[in-house]
Amino acid sequence: MTTPITIIGAGLGGLTLARVLHVHGIPATVYEADVSADTRAQGGQLDIHEHDGQIALAAAGLIDEFRAVIHRGGDVARVLDQHGTVLLDESDDRTGARPEVLRGDLRRILLDSLPADTVRWGHKVTLVRSLGDGRHELTFADGSAVTANLLVGADGAWSRIRPLVSDAKPEYTDVTFVETYLYDVDQRHPATAEAVGAGAMYALTPGKGIVAHREAGDILHTYVELNRPAEWIADIDFTDATAARARIAAEFDGWAPELTALITDGETAPVPRMIHTLPAAHRWDRVPGVTLLGDAAHLMPPSGDGANLAMLDGAELARSIAAHPDDIEAALAAYETTLFPRSAAAYADAHEVLDLCLGERAPFGLVELLEGSLQEQH
Repeated sequence: MTTPITIIGAGLGGLTLARVLHVHGIPATVYEADVSADTRAQGGQLDIHEHDGQIALAAAGLIDEFRAVIHRGGDVARVLDQHGTVLLDESDDRTGARPEVLRGDLRRILLDSLPADTVRWGHKVTLVRSLGDGRHELTFADGSAVTANLLVGADGAWSRIRPLVSDAKPEYTDVTFVETYLYDVDQRHPATAEAVGAGAMYALTPGKGIVAHREAGDILHTYVELNRPAEWIADIDFTDATAARARIAAEFDGWAPELTALITDGETAPVPRMIHTLPAAHRWDRVPGVTLLGDAAHLMPPSGDGANLAMLDGAELARSIAAHPDDIEAALAAYETTLFPRSAAAYADAHEVLDLCLGERAPFGLVELLEGSLQEQH
């Protein structure tokens, strides 16, 4: 195949697709709205699973680079109640099965593995038009345009490519995560650092919880999880960081101070992340010359699977294209045949995890899940 493949979105899924195509000698161009790789923070740590994310990295030939950036010892977890009492302490490091890495480090590895001109920064798609015969014209915010013979939407939750194949739109789940950070925690916040431990900490009750993760560099990265309607979130002025912290912390009145300090002592402005999903078992009929991967295809609640699935999508799509170099439609059909059931299963699991964290059985449902996982490993 000599015609470059057009990928929209330079996230982990789009870059994995470009890298595995490159490994197979197939050219691709990635168009990304951000003006550079450093425009935005790339988020926190990810646990990269043996059965999907690590398979994708192996297909990309990047396992050694991946192992070099693993946060050793970060793959442990504990569950607390709102008073700080430990309900489960998973002290065994499982680095072989689900090692932790920073999303930004993983993205850098993928970017560094590609030819320098692969990613075209500052190209925000404003219009997509079908030209027939599987070809599409894309217009960017700067007025430039390109024609794609094979177009892949790897552009996330609010994909501009998705409408070519599906009418589905993300819907709010009535759950918002509020993100904040603490730095130099062992010296400046020792009680909170001890409560969180060496890896992930979950302090949960029905409808709300505080989840934190220790990252490399003595950092605690927190997501405050709230089951609240969109109107409740909209009523908080997040441009006033002090007032927003106080409003969020008020929801945790009576909780252990070492836990609420993750909110009240936050050293970055709190950022609301409203959780949206696509419909369950989202799929589409085969549309010539275009497909989706990652959140563009199967947006679901955060459960540790999103980045892994996006990378596996990218790797599987690239391998399908390499296996059908002269028949793009056969390649896309084969890819989607495995994509849809894989996505549906992960979607169901993600909603189950969200219910275990914030549903009526919180936190004990999550304790049971983690205990079962430990028994399987041993």
